[in-house]
Amino acid sequence: MTHLLELRNITQRFKTGTVAVDNLSFHVESDRPSIIAVAGESGSGKTTLGLITLGFLTPTYGEVRYKGVELKALSRQGRVGFRKEVQAVFQDPFAVYNPFYKVDHIMEVPIANFKLAASKAQAQKLMEEALVSVGLRPEETLGRFPHQLSGGQRQRLAVARALVMKPQLLIADEPVSMVDASLRATILESLRKMNDEMGITILYITHDLTTAYHVCDYIIVLYRGSVMEAGDVDTVIANPQHPYTQLLIDSIPWPDLTRKWGQQELISTDEDTSAASRTGCKFAGRCPFVMDKCRQTPPPLYQLDEARVASCYLYEDKPVLPGEQLGDIFAAGARLVRV
Repeated sequence: MTHLLELRNITQRFKTGTVAVDNLSFHVESDRPSIIAVAGESGSGKTTLGLITLGFLTPTYGEVRYKGVELKALSRQGRVGFRKEVQAVFQDPFAVYNPFYKVDHIMEVPIANFKLAASKAQAQKLMEEALVSVGLRPEETLGRFPHQLSGGQRQRLAVARALVMKPQLLIADEPVSMVDASLRATILESLRKMNDEMGITILYITHDLTTAYHVCDYIIVLYRGSVMEAGDVDTVIANPQHPYTQLLIDSIPWPDLTRKWGQQELISTDEDTSAASRTGCKFAGRCPFVMDKCRQTPPPLYQLDEARVASCYLYEDKPVLPGEQLGDIFAAGARLVRV
């Protein structure tokens, strides 16, 4: 079966020597639309991975395939199709707008470029339907300049622009991190609706495990460009197995004054930049369970159960899952039903 999206041994090394993504492989199926979170702290390679997936950044090594064809090998018509079918919503709801144009411009241009409407009336209808679907009133949104809308309205408008394109894949890079808490639920609900009702696969890039838990089906936890743990989001967040994932979960503030914030005191929060951390497990310098082998060779992905893997020698009694088969973990997990 041809995958909708496939990343093969992707490595991104910048001129400074920084390795943002390190030999990462995974795929998503075209017949199984889902929302996959790519989570991790700042500097873990999440945004770089998103830019590579969008074709905005060419990886140092490896290849990105869309519907079986490598992005670099796409024909002119294939590139047009890719640009239409793979859309993005970025973090900053201010930077995507030209202040000299009315906000209508952000939807009028793709509608015209991709010939989505046969007339102005049809284009107007497409824009209005998209705005309503994300909770905006067309009469209060269209015809205004960006500075006349709130950050939340601008971000929902960006989601509406992606919706107009009827994409097959959406890259959502921290879409609610700069939006008021009161509006996050509306935007996340729009993403969930795009997946459930329109069959759009979403790569949800975030540092916020709380929103990932509520909106996503599966999760990939990155640390310095490498996969630490991945699998069904409920399983991973409810019972994290990798020490790094445990640290992330323990960093979530809970509405319980009797619960101490940050129980994992043994896990250091300081980055280890020693030479050893570059040859072995990248988390070895912060891990309370570190062994000699951790500093020598990076651990493979061990399959803990049908729908979860972890890159940690604590589980070396488990079978090894080749990195290129990471996407099979998502296929194995039962689709979550959320109310």
